[in-house]
Amino acid sequence: MKAARGQLIAVDGGGASLSAAAKTLTVALRREREGSGISGWDSSGIFTEIDMDAAAGPSARTLTLLYAADLAFRIRWQIRPALDAGFSVVAAPYVETAKALAISAGLPRKWVQELFRFAPKPDRSYHALDRTVRASGRSKGDYVDCFVGAIAAGGDSAHAGQLRKESAAYLLALEKRGRSKRFK
Repeated sequence: MKAARGQLIAVDGGGASLSAAAKTLTVALRREREGSGISGWDSSGIFTEIDMDAAAGPSARTLTLLYAADLAFRIRWQIRPALDAGFSVVAAPYVETAKALAISAGLPRKWVQELFRFAPKPDRSYHALDRTVRASGRSKGDYVDCFVGAIAAGGDSAHAGQLRKESAAYLLALEKRGRSKRFK
């Protein structure tokens, strides 16, 4: 007898709010059913391998492609096997965080949408906005920190400061369209 398919819960955003939301949702899922976990960014180690401290950090396009590669790894080795076994997975961050940052950085919306077409649609979507402004490009932070820090390291600190605001606006627009709920 095959186990029922698990649920994919997407939590997008960044910082401590994202981590707290992912942990809270995972605990709630464990109460509902046996087996759940968190799939976090850089599970493949791809960002750990890059010299984020280089004078000219990776471009927005490069960071977006690397995130897509990391997400493909997460889907193949963490998310899909867990779902198929009947477990639930909280993916934090998932697709919308990367889309928000990429589009805010000026990448073409159509290209970004096409790039992430491979990702399964989540059963539920949330966003958690962190108002703390950090500009570390190190992979030890979260993906938002990594992205914003790399743009700043590339000499575009004025634009880097706007990225957090514009990407938060993107996530809030998803909420207005009913595609995501704010995690409180």
